[in-house]
Amino acid sequence: MKIFVAVLSIGLLGIVGVANSQSFYSYRGGRDVIVSLGTGTSSYFGDLKDPGDYIDAKPNINLGAQYFFNPRLSTRIELNWFQLNGDDSDAEAEGRVVRNLSFSSNNYEVSIVGILNAFPNGRRFYQRPQFNLYGFLGVGGLYFNPKAELNGKKYALQPLATEGVEYSRFTFVVPFGAGVKYKVGPFFNIALEGGYRLTFTDYLDDVSTNYVDNSSFTNPTAAALADRRPEI
Repeated sequence: MKIFVAVLSIGLLGIVGVANSQSFYSYRGGRDVIVSLGTGTSSYFGDLKDPGDYIDAKPNINLGAQYFFNPRLSTRIELNWFQLNGDDSDAEAEGRVVRNLSFSSNNYEVSIVGILNAFPNGRRFYQRPQFNLYGFLGVGGLYFNPKAELNGKKYALQPLATEGVEYSRFTFVVPFGAGVKYKVGPFFNIALEGGYRLTFTDYLDDVSTNYVDNSSFTNPTAAALADRRPEI
């Protein structure tokens, strides 16, 4: 099973000044490169989340640089930090409540995406449309580290192999989505963007399909975090 991560972000995009008199960064120049800074919410969809529970209001922060190949087509390199969590205690299904698993994680992503604008920009940055719609698709890498709390202390779950499986805390992702941006001045836009990340691991939440007999664990912490039903 693949896990989706949804990111809703609002950000400020603007040109950066340089000394080159021929640069698009001057008011009368072009607009090849734009930097962006944004924040918003992130949500995860997986084994520890109810279907249809779309907004979970976990924070994210992103920083990017966007390069324009032509008035409609650009590419963006972006650094993204976001939090995720899931908890069986919030589930609607009784079976999941009894299972009693949970996780939280800080996640770090680097991605490069292609962006297609619905309307072309003008020859000068300040001649861009007042509103513009855009879509994006790309590839990236994600570092994740799911943790769970036991007796008031948080433990990283991957080293404990709670399902008897060794997995990497790095995965490739496919980010895709769409956004709308609004011109607030000659040098700045505000953008509202929603995107998904398709991951290539089933262990973003440390939960997949393997179940290990607790008697096989030599580490009591691993045994306690693998089967939390006795806590109910």
